[in-house]
Amino acid sequence: MGAQWKAKGKDLVANAKGKMFTKLVKEITVAARSGADPATNARLRLVVEQARKVSMPKDTLERALKKGSGTGDDATNYERVMYEGFAPHQVAVMVECLTDNVKRTAPEMRVLFRKGQLGTSGSVAWDFDHVGMIEASPAQPGADADTAAIEAGAQDLEAAEEGNTLFYTDPAELDIVSRALPAHGFTVVSAKLGYKPKNPVDPTSLSAEALEEVEAFLAAIDGHDDVQEVYVALAG
Repeated sequence: MGAQWKAKGKDLVANAKGKMFTKLVKEITVAARSGADPATNARLRLVVEQARKVSMPKDTLERALKKGSGTGDDATNYERVMYEGFAPHQVAVMVECLTDNVKRTAPEMRVLFRKGQLGTSGSVAWDFDHVGMIEASPAQPGADADTAAIEAGAQDLEAAEEGNTLFYTDPAELDIVSRALPAHGFTVVSAKLGYKPKNPVDPTSLSAEALEEVEAFLAAIDGHDDVQEVYVALAG
């Protein structure tokens, strides 16, 4: 869990996979506002690479680029909005949304936060670091994550799922480190800006029932169509 919450269980994971293309299309659309050429738009290049790695159809990718650059017939203007607060049992949460209608999203977030506590802007952001987050897999046997982090310029790292490593960077160096990691034995799976909790709660300090309540809350939040990422101050 930690920096970025991910759904657990077969049903939740299946739903998360079903949202993957939608999330990527929104990210591409927003990134393309600064230019539809990935060669000159680092942010766009990173998300396009991620879309290609999950086999996004070419026509879907091109439609997203046209939406963002305003060259398509269905140009869409998404706004990035952060919602801050607490899951049950005072576990800090930051929810990143991309929406084309804040007046619709805001009240729906208030409803979802009823089982926790919706805060004001900055109410929990102080307890998170804004960082670059690069998930990478070893491209060759014996690839050493610690050495790769030092050589590529990452600030920190931690183990991720499926034997991968999550490298943390300064936000301004996300693209630089992402480009450098392959030369040190790692294949980049995804690269984006996100939030890392400074003081994550140890899940063993919560009862099994309490942890289930937190998980159910996070699953409900993540299931909302406008939610891109959920960052939670829960370790492990």
